[in-house]
Amino acid sequence: MLILKNIKQLVQVNTNELVRGKEMATLNTIDNAWLCMHHGKIDSFGAMDNFPKFTEHDKVEIKDVSGKYVMPCWCDSHTHIVFAGPRHSEFVDRIKGLSYEQIAANGGGILNSALLLNQTTEEELLESAYHRLRNMIHLGTGAIEIKSGYGLTVEGELKMLRVIQQLKQMTNVIIKSNFLGAHAIPLQYKNNRQAYIDLIIDKMLPIVAEEKLADFIDVFCDRGFYTIQELEQILEAGIKYGLTPKIHANQLDNIGAVQVAVKYGAASVDHCEHITHAEIDSLLPSQTIPTLLPSAAFFLGLNYQPARFMIDSGLPIALATDYNPGSSPSGSMPFVLSLACIKLKMTPAEAINAATINSAYAMKVNNIAGSISKGKAANVFVTNKIPSLDYIPYSFTENCIEQVYIKGKLV
Repeated sequence: MLILKNIKQLVQVNTNELVRGKEMATLNTIDNAWLCMHHGKIDSFGAMDNFPKFTEHDKVEIKDVSGKYVMPCWCDSHTHIVFAGPRHSEFVDRIKGLSYEQIAANGGGILNSALLLNQTTEEELLESAYHRLRNMIHLGTGAIEIKSGYGLTVEGELKMLRVIQQLKQMTNVIIKSNFLGAHAIPLQYKNNRQAYIDLIIDKMLPIVAEEKLADFIDVFCDRGFYTIQELEQILEAGIKYGLTPKIHANQLDNIGAVQVAVKYGAASVDHCEHITHAEIDSLLPSQTIPTLLPSAAFFLGLNYQPARFMIDSGLPIALATDYNPGSSPSGSMPFVLSLACIKLKMTPAEAINAATINSAYAMKVNNIAGSISKGKAANVFVTNKIPSLDYIPYSFTENCIEQVYIKGKLV
């Protein structure tokens, strides 16, 4: 049993429901608090006025964290951390004026990553992905969704998903797996798109389901990638195999993908740079959560997501890193919070709600993560001695996290 005492403020306490609209501006906290972790779970907590008494026979470790905040770990609900190598040459191409779409049309982008991944062994992929995951944990991430999508062949996609399964066994961090075979159309199928979609449905999905390699099915439905009709075809197939939809939508244009996501009960629609009243009206009565990825907009120089419009309309918002080699080569959730505040005009409290409980909902782990609640996984972090919670997004290059606990164990 481990107890943290004299906590300056215990943050996100007993917040177990999705936080929507104006409610996102409020955080449940306890000042001058203590927190008990036992058997990998949150056991109890409260104000120091009610600090529990122990006898000499109790096996208790007590740590004094005076002047420091304690929070639930971040939930990063959209990442692509299993990849074979960086795409820094494309970074230079964009500096010279090429757009993300132009690079993709020339065989770069996702197709470039796919070519390299299919030449890389499973062991090499695992080693590099584990290194990225460890770095993310040290930045406070305690739950993560990881996508495939850089294989674009039967062998490549399965290789990625099997690496994700191995990551689950190597760490106690909460991991959800997402099958994104429909990330791009391989060049050899450029003139016969349906043949590749048939490969996803007839060859990949049965093995993914049989080996239980994924929790979600995803499609990059946007201008220049997958169409609405293709999206529906793939989602219907995935649902038959028990996979929950999550969709890349409205990053480059507005083609109706959000409405389709709601129709099929998607857990989330991710990106949402281009969103209108029609998408808002579709999302409001649904359980589909818009997940914003501001570091991708930052890196690509795209318009930022209209978070204020979405929150003021009453929507819940989630935040994630989109960690990937082409459009967001960073797994730093604290930096995402800074961007959310600086560029999306979210308040720090809204950003914290978006990066904890709402992101937990977006990856279907809200029963075990996202808040300080009895029985949830003891995935928490302790800050340095900082003046306020607002300091975390304010100090955008400073690491404010001193200690990270995963299932109650110091990482």
